[in-house]
Amino acid sequence: MSELAGTLARQPTRSGWSRRLWKMAGSVSIRTKIMGIVLALTVILGLGVTWEVRTVMAQVFINELESRGQSVVSDLAARSVDPILLNDTYSLYQLLTETVANHPDALYAFVVDSNGHVLAHTFGEEGFPVSLLDKNPLQPDNQIHQFHYNSNRGRIHDFMAPIFDGRAGYVRLGLTETRLRGIIDAVTGQMLLTTLVVAVIGILAAMLLTWLLTRPILSLVETTRQVGQGNLAARASHWADDEIGALADAFNQMVADLQVSRQAIAEKEAARGRLLEQLINAQEEERKRIARELHDGVGQSLTSLTVGLKVAGQIQEPALLQQKYAEMHQVAVETLDQVRLLSRELRPSVLDDLGLAAALERYVVEFTQLYPELHVDLHCDLGERLSPTTETTLYRIIQEAMTNAARHGDASTVSVLVSRRDGKVQAIIEDDGHGFDPVAAQRAGESVGIHAMMERAELVGGSLAIESGEEGTTVYAEVPT
Repeated sequence: MSELAGTLARQPTRSGWSRRLWKMAGSVSIRTKIMGIVLALTVILGLGVTWEVRTVMAQVFINELESRGQSVVSDLAARSVDPILLNDTYSLYQLLTETVANHPDALYAFVVDSNGHVLAHTFGEEGFPVSLLDKNPLQPDNQIHQFHYNSNRGRIHDFMAPIFDGRAGYVRLGLTETRLRGIIDAVTGQMLLTTLVVAVIGILAAMLLTWLLTRPILSLVETTRQVGQGNLAARASHWADDEIGALADAFNQMVADLQVSRQAIAEKEAARGRLLEQLINAQEEERKRIARELHDGVGQSLTSLTVGLKVAGQIQEPALLQQKYAEMHQVAVETLDQVRLLSRELRPSVLDDLGLAAALERYVVEFTQLYPELHVDLHCDLGERLSPTTETTLYRIIQEAMTNAARHGDASTVSVLVSRRDGKVQAIIEDDGHGFDPVAAQRAGESVGIHAMMERAELVGGSLAIESGEEGTTVYAEVPT
């Protein structure tokens, strides 16, 4: 066991191999990297183009060979009718010989009668290979048929056509791919040679390019090292090249603005601390609200239910006992509704299951039940669903705005419009309450809900604006999809 543990400990992990590879890549000079990139791109592009051209050429040549074979064998079948009917075997032999001689890809041609006996062929002294008849038997129809098989002469395309609808026999023609493959190989070799020449030229150009580029870059590296050591007075040299000169100017400007950036970072850290404090306060306020809901609503209902059960145990009359049980049942139902409502306020499941539009419709129904004197007009035009983060953000913002309108604005009507436009989702919540001063409320820190809505919008890259007056309050929220 200890030997196995030692062996595993000596083996490099995957992350160790990754670090070694990155270290090796970092140790290579930029000149070598540029030349390697140029060479790799040239070779990959050259080989890719060569392979594509070779594949296309092979397909085109094979298609042309098959088309030509069908045409030649069909012509042979038509011209073989008269010699066969006249029993002129010599003319038939001359016809086959001329056809093979006039087509450089033709390997053989022969004619067989309807019984499979060879009438004429072009195999010469080597004799007719009977295996051809064994491999490709005669066809019962009158169509041109094509066969493929491999031999010592390469891949053979064998074509067969009927003579006089097959009653006078069949003609067979064999075409080889040897010549076409030779052409393809020659073109491939020429393209590979061209790729090699282009690669050599690319390496020479890369050497010149790296020599021109690395001089100002190395100067910038040295200046960067000095700045990293704390020497903010270091400046990069200006070069005649426009791009390098612009880079040097930008670097010098960056060094000049470094102190300002440090100050900005400090301010951002302070703002982040204030934002975190506000977020914690908002969470605590939400917890206080939930605690009040549990204590004032669910707690009192359960206390009432407990007292009712105790009283019910002392009732003797069945009618009064039945009435008491009905009252306790009603209390239990109301308590369950309160718990469900509180659960949905914490995290409505319909938001995850059906999306923002369905969740808002459900919330409006519950909201009007909680505030029956308030009329809510909801319009959602979203189309497809949004991301979970966007849906949650908009849902909480709309929920907070409607709650503020009901609790603090004394509104009688609330209108909610949610729409998608130009890659963003806009939500407008408008009420007819008495309004307030949003700026003063934020400065005084009196409205945690406003801070929470703004923070939610900013966390997803959106924005939130509030307009309020004597005629009511309007909340504008916009978040990216």
